[in-house]
Amino acid sequence: MFAKPTHQQAIALAAVFQACHLVDQLANTGAANASETELCLSALLNQNPGSIEELYGSEQALETGIDAMNQLLGEHRDPQRYASITLVYVLAVLSIERQLQARPVMLNNIAEGIEKAHRQAQHFSVTHSNVVANIASLYQQTLSTLRRRVQVKGNPDYLQQPGVAERIRCLLFAAVRSAYLWRQLGGKRYHILLTRRALLKALSR
Repeated sequence: MFAKPTHQQAIALAAVFQACHLVDQLANTGAANASETELCLSALLNQNPGSIEELYGSEQALETGIDAMNQLLGEHRDPQRYASITLVYVLAVLSIERQLQARPVMLNNIAEGIEKAHRQAQHFSVTHSNVVANIASLYQQTLSTLRRRVQVKGNPDYLQQPGVAERIRCLLFAAVRSAYLWRQLGGKRYHILLTRRALLKALSR
């Protein structure tokens, strides 16, 4: 018997979907929702949250991710609303997170780098260009070296802009962080592949 997904697992996964959707937005338009981006980066820099509510705030802040899950995993999908590439990114992120678990040295380097970025963000802001640049650089030095990587597709005019590329890397980092939490809470890949209805039902208490 498959274990049923829990509400907390579903919320953590919604955060993965939200970050991946923002990546798709950036890649195709050069812009993404500012408050949702800030939420993703704040969650990335919070390595010791007291609760999932402390990490993401109200569930309304994850409305985009929750909606994306419903649209991309539900029986009545609306491909016009959320590009299916978002789901491709989500599955790639989950694969990256699994690879990361087998690399304790890289995990330690990431923890140290995130802590430095956290201290920097306290002096500036979570979305300050210096903070974003440092997180993006850490992503390149660590996750970008793994065998499985996220192949981001979009408008080359935007993807070639350094600022856009850096924010994309930051959001992918945030997605991996939420995927790590999802797994810690007991989230399993089969929840997405085999128990979608139960997963979506778990989104609501």
